Amino acid sequence: MDSAYFLAGKTLGEIAHRQAIPIPPNLKRAKGWVGELLEAALGASAGSRPVPDFESIGVELKSIPLNARHKPQESTFVSSVPLIDTVGLKWSSSVVKAKLDRVLWVPVEAAHRIPIANRRIGRPILWSPSPEDSAILQADWEEHIERIALGKLDELGAQLGTYLQIRPKALNKQDRTPATGGNGTRTAALPRGFYLRTILTRKILNL
Repeated sequence: MDSAYFLAGKTLGEIAHRQAIPIPPNLKRAKGWVGELLEAALGASAGSRPVPDFESIGVELKSIPLNARHKPQESTFVSSVPLIDTVGLKWSSSVVKAKLDRVLWVPVEAAHRIPIANRRIGRPILWSPSPEDSAILQADWEEHIERIALGKLDELGAQLGTYLQIRPKALNKQDRTPATGGNGTRTAALPRGFYLRTILTRKILNL
């Protein structure tokens, strides 16, 4: 937390300079750049593995891009959605729960009018879901997984879920991953990801 508080108020340019990481001209083709920069600055070790970023202490790192009104600009990616072998999966041992049990949230300015190098980092928040939030997240996750297990992939719209939604997570529309189709048959489908709605991230930031 000392390291995270040290970053508060500094610009992305300052941190990139300290880490000797080049700043992209825009974030359209470098959407994960801010998160990767923060991971490098704070010493996250998990990489792309499905475990919390600070694995040894069980803390996930999530940046929250804020718009010009200092509100969360978009939903927050949590993890990839398993589209096969979902029978028997339990919330208690899920990747989503492991990543959300304890999260270091780092707000970052993201208004388009501010050059990337000049965008500032806000005060970090170390958060764990309340019993009420945990119950809602579990109910959302179980509803999504049940649809996947039944092969109802066409029902996995972003409108489902109070806090946790499913959205496409693919390089392009032609990207495909193995999935469970109707009657338990194997098929191929667009990769998906679990995302947190801004209704929850606004609550976390007390906005």
